[in-house]
Amino acid sequence: MPVYYYEEQFKYFLKRSNLKYTKERKEVLKAITILQKHFHAEDIHQQIKKQKSSVSLATVYRTVPLLVHSGLITETLYGGGRVVYEKVYNKPHHDHLICLNCGKIIEFTYPDIEKIQKNICQLNSFLPTEHRLEIKGYCQICQKKLKDKKRNKKYNQEF
Repeated sequence: MPVYYYEEQFKYFLKRSNLKYTKERKEVLKAITILQKHFHAEDIHQQIKKQKSSVSLATVYRTVPLLVHSGLITETLYGGGRVVYEKVYNKPHHDHLICLNCGKIIEFTYPDIEKIQKNICQLNSFLPTEHRLEIKGYCQICQKKLKDKKRNKKYNQEF
């Protein structure tokens, strides 16, 4: 998505919040528009450095919540409680499978889950504003590694 759309959305949010659209905030915004998939605050900072900007990591950490509240990015927690972000502006809703071993994040959509959530809200006269489904466990590769490790441990105990 072109930077222009992100910039307009962010400016609109900041104006409504009586905040300024500073050069530093513009640099952080530019960095997230370049990043792909899921990213950490440190990834944003690394991208800013590639842009030959001197915006500090502290500024990135202060700007990220503004980007979340503006609806441009969202946060996801994965193994170890580390926060991962992703762009969501004008992106269809999806959920995540998160590997606790390697941190791999698999996005998925499943219409039946959305229907169930909608029905639950209707049954309880509840107006949802957002929701997030994260299933934590082990990806196929890590399952194999864990199985092999367990097998090797058992084999070594026998000898």
